[in-house]
Amino acid sequence: MATAKPKKPDYWAQATKHLAKADPALARLIKTYKGEMLMSRGSAFFSLARAIVGQQISVKAAESIWNRLAAMLVEVMPQSILDADTQSLRECGLSGQKVIYLKELSQFFATRSRHNWHRKTDAEVITDLISIKGIGKWSAEMFLIFHLLRPDIFPIADLGLRKGIERIYNKGEKMTVEEMIALSERWKPYRTVATWYLWRALDPVAVEY
Repeated sequence: MATAKPKKPDYWAQATKHLAKADPALARLIKTYKGEMLMSRGSAFFSLARAIVGQQISVKAAESIWNRLAAMLVEVMPQSILDADTQSLRECGLSGQKVIYLKELSQFFATRSRHNWHRKTDAEVITDLISIKGIGKWSAEMFLIFHLLRPDIFPIADLGLRKGIERIYNKGEKMTVEEMIALSERWKPYRTVATWYLWRALDPVAVEY
């Protein structure tokens, strides 16, 4: 699909400085991945469609499915998904449920042209998005991170984030959600940036929605 010019978070330099000072482990990750950062594609539909494709599968698997979808549709747009038949979408690697979700998302964008998400709080955006079938809190949080570039999102239900925290801070051993949330307090108000580095350390393919 046609994509807008990628946008960089204007807080990234300040955030990395804050996190490096607050957390030695993150300081090492920031140094390791110097020059890399979160980028927004500028398309709300793109971010949400990618989030649906990426639900409950690895970053690598999601990338493969998305590439097949993009090749089949030529342009991943609401109308192109609405026009595509279920079997063709399933052949890209999508589950039947995700096909339904993508159709619902496409219908939402096809019938609503204005959303004003940039003017809404994080909580308001989540409430608005979860009204769309197939968009839960995790997908809404991915949207807040990757489309709106909100600085302090901590998607604790994300398996990759949890694995990253356990690997970096507990030698791969299990940690409770409460322990992870307590750990994240030192990263405020830039938990989005900390999350991005923890994802980056876990997977050779940069997370992108």
